[in-house]
Amino acid sequence: MTTCIILPTYNERENLERLVQKIAALHLQEYELCVVDDASPDGTSEVAHTLSQTYPIHVCDRPGKLGLGSAYIEGFRYAMSQGARTILTMDCDLSHDPDDLPRLLEAARHADLVIGSRRVKGGSILGWSWWRTLASAGAMMISRTLLGIRTHDVTSGYRCYRRETLERIPLTSIQSNGYSFLEEILYHIERLGLRVVEVPVCYVDRTNGKSKLGTREIVKFFITIVRLKYGARAKT
Repeated sequence: MTTCIILPTYNERENLERLVQKIAALHLQEYELCVVDDASPDGTSEVAHTLSQTYPIHVCDRPGKLGLGSAYIEGFRYAMSQGARTILTMDCDLSHDPDDLPRLLEAARHADLVIGSRRVKGGSILGWSWWRTLASAGAMMISRTLLGIRTHDVTSGYRCYRRETLERIPLTSIQSNGYSFLEEILYHIERLGLRVVEVPVCYVDRTNGKSKLGTREIVKFFITIVRLKYGARAKT
């Protein structure tokens, strides 16, 4: 394969098959899906294994809910061990439109990291309350201001990394293991002077299942900002 798409999952039984079918309909060249499942109680892993008999899917079963950041790292390591040249990450809840995958892959020809961005011209968010929209915008502003991050959408999980980019990041040194992992790895990539391109996408809030973003993850996000800014050693 040349492209690996990493799908971290926890209780995504209702969404996984639809997403896999939508990706298959794109007829991408030489791709594989890597489903990293944290022992979902709803049987997501069983669905993934069944789908793997028809579609190019590798299933990584983990013993428990170990965190989003470690799921990404496990997926990265698998993808690179299989020789993938481009490595994508996306949510499994259908918030990220698979039809945008070709645009991200095309942009990666001239960038070290491509982000499916809700925060640039042409990008949008559907289904959020005014309060969540305001809180998210404020968090982005604080993160960009304090850390000097140029990218507008700091926490988008819809990304396309070139293999060489991940090879330059000391993944074992990243302390964040929740949604703040996305902020921390972006921080390291920008500090290396690598080229980040934002491609506008429409993010649609999930309709099936429950959001994994809670108060604890929001607190971790701001702890990560402080740690990266001031060199604190707090684990997030």
